Amino acid sequence: MARTASNLTSRTALPDPYRQLKFFNFFMYGSWSLLNPFLPLYFQNIGFSNIQIGLLMTIGPIVSLLANPFWGYWSDRSQNTRLILLIMLSGNFVASQLYFQMGTFATVLSFMLLFFFFQTSLNPLTNSLILQAIRGTSYSFGTYRLWGSLGFAVMVLAASPLIAWAGVENLGYLYGFFVLVALMIGVRLPKAKRSGPSRRISGKGMLQLALQPTFAVFLVLSALLSIPNYMNMSFISVYITDLGGSEVSVGWSWFLAAIIEVPIFVMLDRYLRTTARTMFGLMVLVSGLFVLRWLLMALSTEPIHIILIQLLHSVTFGVTFYTSTQLCNYLVPEQYRTSGQAIYGLVWMGGGGIVGGLLGGWLFETHGPSMLYLSGVFMSIAGMAGFGGLWLRYRRLGEDAPEEVQAE
Repeated sequence: MARTASNLTSRTALPDPYRQLKFFNFFMYGSWSLLNPFLPLYFQNIGFSNIQIGLLMTIGPIVSLLANPFWGYWSDRSQNTRLILLIMLSGNFVASQLYFQMGTFATVLSFMLLFFFFQTSLNPLTNSLILQAIRGTSYSFGTYRLWGSLGFAVMVLAASPLIAWAGVENLGYLYGFFVLVALMIGVRLPKAKRSGPSRRISGKGMLQLALQPTFAVFLVLSALLSIPNYMNMSFISVYITDLGGSEVSVGWSWFLAAIIEVPIFVMLDRYLRTTARTMFGLMVLVSGLFVLRWLLMALSTEPIHIILIQLLHSVTFGVTFYTSTQLCNYLVPEQYRTSGQAIYGLVWMGGGGIVGGLLGGWLFETHGPSMLYLSGVFMSIAGMAGFGGLWLRYRRLGEDAPEEVQAE
């Protein structure tokens, strides 16, 4: 971790493609900082209802179910992740400028399907490119991922007053600018190729893996935490403006949510013991923090309340993301860990995002934000109870070995 921090501020000469990889992460994550915070406000501005906004915000998770394996396949087949990223960024730019020009729900929906087809796989493929590029070097993954977090935090804070001044209706032009910058930097990324074909698992094997008892329970409990998290991501900006906040308030809420993620990851990397009892115990605690977070959101009456509550995001999401990643590696045998991570990603982002967007839109429209967040309280309590049961099981039996998984 000390090396990660020093790499961020060091002026030692990196080969140009590796230096460009940091800038690429900064601007690509910076472009994403304009989506979840401001897209709901853009849709509200052009007259869409909360149910329609919720439906539009579920498109990304729905499309990701097909886009992730599609682009992963072509990345494996071409053996050139950089080329696939450049194709995706180009398609992303064109599709974004088309749907930001549309005014009816049907046309926006149609072009957003295309937009998210090119967008949802950018994160995993970028992470894959980083890991390929630094293989056999002294560089660390955390150094590059750190620039992504900084890009998101800095850009959302810098963009919010600009959007407040120019109007949220011009969001598309600002997003397009960031994507173009990332695309131009991407041309100079390291052309990292895989050293060999990746290990594959059949569809039947994926199902068998997902149905292993402890892993299946873990996936269900993760979904209970993911759904209210996605409901919040989809509607927190609308909630802030309904309480009288501005685009600047929205920017500060997302800035505070992102900026503290880095020290959370550093602390977990340094101090977390990756045993079942420790990790499930930590998930019990973080589920309790989710309960507190959603309860405070339900009781909020001022934009400043929500902005301050967002500080809990860095802890709740950061700990959940890191610990769940480690739990996937723990619960799944080594030869199936890539597939285990893929299944977890489909549950957290795909399933959680779809249900969270649709359910959140209906609750916000028909019962208001307080009921939306109270439903998150109950789901998080259920998740806390479930993780508590797993913690007690491992504590009582003293089991510290993953189950035997047979997958084809």
